[in-house]
Amino acid sequence: MGRGADPLAGRPAAPWLDALPTGGCVIRLHVQPGAARNEVVGRHGDALKLRIAAAAVDGAANAALIAFLASKLKLPRREITIVRGEKTRQKLIRLPLAPALVVHCLEGKHLMPA
Repeated sequence: MGRGADPLAGRPAAPWLDALPTGGCVIRLHVQPGAARNEVVGRHGDALKLRIAAAAVDGAANAALIAFLASKLKLPRREITIVRGEKTRQKLIRLPLAPALVVHCLEGKHLMPA
């Protein structure tokens, strides 16, 4: 690699995140409902694990998940879409943000070369 080359070029931002060719990204989450508080726990296989305080009853956990993500990512709730997994712990979420910003907001760090 030459001087000035981007060490992150061609690497995924995180194993739980995929950039979309049309802009934005999708994230894979493992959600644990009924927790003591809302929090990002860390990686869980190829997903990011979140704990959500709401119980998984009548969509309450999904609503709380979207509200939590909206708060962490500084987005309106309407811009966060559950693509897959409305009734399971494994969820695929579409976001209109750059992957690097999502990693920074959810993992609390900048991208570093592996």
